[in-house]
Amino acid sequence: MLKHWNGVERPSDEALAERLRAAREKLANQQMQVKEMKLPVLVLVEGWGTSGKGFCIGQIIKNIDPRFFKVATMAAPTEEEQRKPFLYRHFIQIPEAGKFQFLDSGWMDEVVKARLHSDMSQEEYANRIDSIKRFERQLTDNGYLVMKFFLHISRKEQAKRIARLQADKDAKWRVGKNDKWQQLHYDKCLDAFNSYLTETNMPSAPWYIIDAKSRKWTELQILETLTQGIEIALNNHALSVPLLQNVFPLVPMPKLSEITLEDKTIEEDAYKMQLKLLQGRLGELHNRLYRKKVPVIIAYEGWDAAGKGGNIKRLTGALDPRGYEVHPIASPEPHEKARHYLWRFWNWIPKTGHIAIFDRTWYGRVMVERLEGFCSENDWMRAYNEMNEFEKELHDWGAVIIKFWVQIDKDTQLQRFTDRQNTPEKQWKITEEDWRNREKWDLYEDAVNEMIQKTSTTYAPWYVLESVDKKYARIKALQIVVDALEKALK
Repeated sequence: MLKHWNGVERPSDEALAERLRAAREKLANQQMQVKEMKLPVLVLVEGWGTSGKGFCIGQIIKNIDPRFFKVATMAAPTEEEQRKPFLYRHFIQIPEAGKFQFLDSGWMDEVVKARLHSDMSQEEYANRIDSIKRFERQLTDNGYLVMKFFLHISRKEQAKRIARLQADKDAKWRVGKNDKWQQLHYDKCLDAFNSYLTETNMPSAPWYIIDAKSRKWTELQILETLTQGIEIALNNHALSVPLLQNVFPLVPMPKLSEITLEDKTIEEDAYKMQLKLLQGRLGELHNRLYRKKVPVIIAYEGWDAAGKGGNIKRLTGALDPRGYEVHPIASPEPHEKARHYLWRFWNWIPKTGHIAIFDRTWYGRVMVERLEGFCSENDWMRAYNEMNEFEKELHDWGAVIIKFWVQIDKDTQLQRFTDRQNTPEKQWKITEEDWRNREKWDLYEDAVNEMIQKTSTTYAPWYVLESVDKKYARIKALQIVVDALEKALK
């Protein structure tokens, strides 16, 4: 792609100045449309060292109200970021609806550098490419405009710029080790850039190669391409996207109505004995998890009043409080609602060696958001595959993923609701919304059945906890977690 690229001929100075004025004015006008239409715009600027990425971004943002954009320079990942999944630090940078996010280098720079310096195998590189393509596709499927620019200069031009900067005592600091390394290995870098651009050039998020020999010409190419992209996105903002076929291996799951609950009980003495044994074993495994830097994600979903809180309490009672965090998931805040629905969960991914427990999860997309009309049909139907991809990313990173559905019957729920309502110290646990959701029990059951059938993968399966007897469910959950961690730690 890069090797066979033929740049557009640079216009005359007079024509360039006129087109530049028009493009700047167009972007200044479009920013209000972007805000009103709630279009999130992510602009990734990659390119050769000394190609002028930072300067170019600085020129473009002069045309946008500072309240509507952010700029991030994606340097090498910090030690903290290295303990999170590869996509973590990039996903958390995505903009709110109606705003711009400019990235001075990003996931391309990180991956190609690792490949060039032999820090990743060919297999790891191929997996990263797949992750990036899924990431960009998820953004565009969810209404983001993703504009990717690569600033291209020749070997001769780069050498000239490096020499000029090094000759200026106030500017020589701008020439880094990587810039010099690129110059010495220009052909090798060209091959790597060409491969990456070709492999990640997608119809929904294409690459635009920019002739970066002169500053104003670079700015004009980006501005005209960006404003054209915004114009198309504004016209197509409400379009649905095709649903992808599931390609992930699934575990067969029963329907909720097929699960027996009455015989799932445990005697008090047996409960106390097993609770002590399992909590002791879980505490030992937690120490090993930390030493071996294995991340763990435990997700809880279930009926209201099913006993999720008590179940989580028995798990955390065995853990070192410095090594876990419980995330109670409520309705998204405005700044969370304005981004991709997985954004807030990416923010809460644990570090290696730590445990994150989610009291309700990203699966709200295909339950409450689906049934209450908080997202479109296309949104929730697409979400099954997106959540399988999300969990695959976490699994490939090395995370142990355990998902629980806490199951009770309708009569048990009514009994617990009534008990909560009639007991003063428990009344805070029951709300009008709980009663309204109960009226939609059958609709929710259909949604849960579909969710479990479509997202119980071999790498992130669902486990049903029969919770008419809460003690039975607690012991079963502890045993599943212990078994999963022992398997992972082998």
